[in-house]
Amino acid sequence: MDDSGDVVELRVHGVSGASAAQVLDLQQTAQVAGDRSGGFYRPRPRYSESTGAHGVTLEAYRWGDLPSGTVARTLAVVFLLPFMLVNVAIWMRPANPRAEATVKSLCRLLALTLTVLYVLAIAGVALDLVGWKCLASPDCRAGRSWLSWLGGRPVGLQLAVLALVPVAAIGLIWRVSCRPGRTFEAFRAPDQGSSASRLGTVGQWDAEPLVGRLRAIHVAAAFATLDLVLLLARGAGDTSLATIALTAVTGVLLTACVGLLCTPPLMDRAPGDKRLDRVTRTLRSTAIVLTVVVVAHVPTSSQPWPQERGLPGYDPTMAGLFVAQTTLLVALGVVLLWHRRGEHGATPLFGLGALVVAATGISMAVAYSAELVGRVADFLDRDVPTGEGIASGPPRAYTWAIYGFFRSVLVTAIVAVLVILISRRSRRRAAAAIVARDFPDPPAEAGPRLRQVRDAIARARFTEKLVPLAVLYGCLAGLGTATTTIGLLGQVPSDVIERNIGLPAGAITFAIAFGGWVIAAIILGLIIGGIFAYRTEPYRRHIGVLWDLGTFWPRAAHPFAPPCYSERAVPELARRITFLVERGDAVLLTGHSHGSVLLAATVLRLPPQIGDRVALLTHGSPLRRLYARLFPAYVDDAALHEIGRRVGWRWVNLWRDTDPIGGWIFSPNTSPAPATTDDPATRVDRRQRDPLDVVAPPGDSVAPPIHGHWPDESDEPFTQAVQELVRRLDRRGDPPGPSR
Repeated sequence: MDDSGDVVELRVHGVSGASAAQVLDLQQTAQVAGDRSGGFYRPRPRYSESTGAHGVTLEAYRWGDLPSGTVARTLAVVFLLPFMLVNVAIWMRPANPRAEATVKSLCRLLALTLTVLYVLAIAGVALDLVGWKCLASPDCRAGRSWLSWLGGRPVGLQLAVLALVPVAAIGLIWRVSCRPGRTFEAFRAPDQGSSASRLGTVGQWDAEPLVGRLRAIHVAAAFATLDLVLLLARGAGDTSLATIALTAVTGVLLTACVGLLCTPPLMDRAPGDKRLDRVTRTLRSTAIVLTVVVVAHVPTSSQPWPQERGLPGYDPTMAGLFVAQTTLLVALGVVLLWHRRGEHGATPLFGLGALVVAATGISMAVAYSAELVGRVADFLDRDVPTGEGIASGPPRAYTWAIYGFFRSVLVTAIVAVLVILISRRSRRRAAAAIVARDFPDPPAEAGPRLRQVRDAIARARFTEKLVPLAVLYGCLAGLGTATTTIGLLGQVPSDVIERNIGLPAGAITFAIAFGGWVIAAIILGLIIGGIFAYRTEPYRRHIGVLWDLGTFWPRAAHPFAPPCYSERAVPELARRITFLVERGDAVLLTGHSHGSVLLAATVLRLPPQIGDRVALLTHGSPLRRLYARLFPAYVDDAALHEIGRRVGWRWVNLWRDTDPIGGWIFSPNTSPAPATTDDPATRVDRRQRDPLDVVAPPGDSVAPPIHGHWPDESDEPFTQAVQELVRRLDRRGDPPGPSR
């Protein structure tokens, strides 16, 4: 398009993954009466293909395929979900700068334990279940030609060959975490838009050097973990100098990995620091060479192998890992509570946001691992009763892990039901007051519709009740990780609980088995949901939100988390806006839901002379309601006010009481403050009455719909806001020259 000097309305959708035509609202027909089940449609009024009904040039930025895009990538996100959650936790740290270094260190150490758990789970299948137990049993090898060829060979050789399975798993996740030859250099935003707000660094911050360092450390720790499993098994019957020396070198490697992660100022150094890059790459190369030496050493040792039920040293290693995770979670909770803000009502998630998400990620990873090992054990067992087969069950720690996960989910579900029932009356009372104010004199036949509106508002207000539920689940998940250490005593949950509480052991055994199936159902549901979320746009509005929000944040804790799309989306938006303004246009940015977050980060990256010709319209925005609570170090009053100043307070935010996600940003008042008010922030928020009416208009048979969180660019309040911002943009000055 060559025309310039217009007002361009640049629309950015939320997590719905809508098509460009849906974002632009350019469908050929429009509904004029009825509802989605049965309605009346007419052709839309004719207007230019590039000009909207508000007299502005329409343009849409569609980013929905950046976080997913393909079935393979979406499925990868499902299995990398624990890594993603722990990575998000580091961005949820408190706004207090004194807590930054400590929280970063603890989150990165927790992320490292997930990599260690990943390796131990694969090693548990390949080395413990298959190599140590199954290959020692003729009954297990029978009928399994893919495995029987290793039977009868020396134990050391069997373990060395099967060690290639976790080696391949490490190589696979290493490969997946690397972007194959693609960089975001073409999407760098203009450098003139330096912002004091941390939110402005998202998308501009060059994460690749840090991700490369973290990746090298995690790969080194993964290989060192595999070495430790092999050496502990060999060391149980071989105390030779070579085994001791290799074990010591492995310990030094793991210590070096932990030490580097505990120095955030060192890890976060500028991209030009090549010395640190060489150190981490050397650490990774050393770990790979050490693994080759260890795998070669294990089958050559002449000492006899001990006769034990499980792979020597494996159960204590698993329990030690769970002890480390529990200790780190407790330390993180103490640090967060110590640095929490003292103002009443200003502490998001009680100051425990990072702990809640980190504990959830740890719990999910433990559940994944326990389910993997447990299902393989069942497969190898051939339905032999417990205690009679070669695979009488996974390590005790995994059994306790499944029990802990089931207990956390069950207790949280019970408390959630109680919270719903207890809070229903107060939520309905508040919703009824809002309905009475919006519809003061309704006709008698509007009674059922008024109750629907009241219930919609009451459901939307339950979002605030999710905060204590999330904290509860995070604490229970951390407690579940702690109880796995009981596996060191060789006890199973059914015996311990029956002896101390009196519950029948059979009931606990059933609960554990049921918990395993719950975990399997969750994993299967995420897989199916990921496929449908990619193939079906309406379905993605509910399922795709998980990875759309999680992958917004760059990889700063776990390098195996899914790549961050804001590294492209924010600079790309900033570059496009800068181009439009420099050629003579004014730009009206309209963002729905998470699209408003992308635009907020983008505005903070714009040069000052560009912001003078930009206006902002947000609707269904979670900036205050969710992001200010979850990410207080990045979205706070200072950041929101800076966004307003950068666009000259040409900002309107539309919100509804029926919206469970979006809300007000500066003021919950039902009407904006008068123009004479000194604080322009009080004039940003505009509450929309939803629905427009509770009775059917003339010529229609159904009342106007309840929109909730759904966008509606053809709604009258949206049209009025666009017209107002266009008028304010018409009073702009001359466009700036091209930036150099």
